[in-house]
Amino acid sequence: MKSRSGGLPLKPAKTVPKWLLISAPIALLTVAGGIGGFWWNGIAAPPTTDRNAKSIQIQVKPGTSAQAIGQELEAKGAIKSQLAWKLWTSWQAKQGKGSPQKGTYEVSPNQPLAVVAAQILEGKVVQSGFTIREGWNIKQMGEYFEKQGLFKAADFIAATTAIPKDKFPWLPDGIPHLEGFLFPETYQVPSETISPNGVVTQMLKQFEQVALPEYQKVAGSQKLSLLQWVSLASVVEKEAVIPIERPKIAGVFTTRLAKNMRLESDPTVEYGLGIKQTADRPLTFAQVKRPNPYNTYMNAGIPPGPIASPGIESLKAVLNPNSTDLLFFVAKYDGTHVFSKTLSEHVSATQAIRQQRQSGKK
Repeated sequence: MKSRSGGLPLKPAKTVPKWLLISAPIALLTVAGGIGGFWWNGIAAPPTTDRNAKSIQIQVKPGTSAQAIGQELEAKGAIKSQLAWKLWTSWQAKQGKGSPQKGTYEVSPNQPLAVVAAQILEGKVVQSGFTIREGWNIKQMGEYFEKQGLFKAADFIAATTAIPKDKFPWLPDGIPHLEGFLFPETYQVPSETISPNGVVTQMLKQFEQVALPEYQKVAGSQKLSLLQWVSLASVVEKEAVIPIERPKIAGVFTTRLAKNMRLESDPTVEYGLGIKQTADRPLTFAQVKRPNPYNTYMNAGIPPGPIASPGIESLKAVLNPNSTDLLFFVAKYDGTHVFSKTLSEHVSATQAIRQQRQSGKK
């Protein structure tokens, strides 16, 4: 057959295979995806692989935009690209995974962008720790905070004279400071709350959560007011050294109070005078006889306020003291005490302990 033009016969056009029509776009997408993934992996990678690289601190204030955070992170070398930060945080927001949280963060330049972003989006702020020991008073706490380099002792002491009844309405009326209600504990708190007012609030919250419920359980049948409870527990805390003796010492004080006897506790004299006795330099007769509101040798009843922060075991001991006819005890300076029923027994025990100490020095 000839063509109408008289030329050679026309060859039929070749048909493109269906597999090529399907695989070509996929291949192009794969290549494009590979290029895109390579680009993303590059800009979202850690700025450095140096494991000894110093951490970078950043503070996110309320209302700070994600864009501003990205700019600061890039400027400080915590991420490679603020563009990558913008893309990632925008995508996370669309996934409902949060937005930047206020606080202080410590991020590492050897971590990928996704890890850095997770810290800030999840609010994993820098935590600071401090430990308040059982039996410490406000002055000792202030000295501790200043020694730790957190803030001045005077600033802390000033903060404890503001009684936040609006936040903690259970606090007793008319107290001059928060002695006794700053619960002794080891705390881990956001760094930005490490301020005199911040730590006071943390310790009051801990008292509210741990100690206050113990009193509320028996408040209806308890003769002691909240202030008296904490005050007596603080004396027990200062007198007791080994845990097993707390209920016993609380029992002695409870029995003395029931008999209208003075507590006659050395730590109350020390607190009132602002001094500290030792085994080698015990209180003098003149110091014991010096009047002050906390001196339980001179004044009857429970001191007008706590002399330290009691721990939970001392607080419980006052609510559940041993039932005893013991009325006296004297320290052996090894953490234990000798307990006596009568004054003559107490005097003999005191003399024996002094003689033993003197012979030990020879």
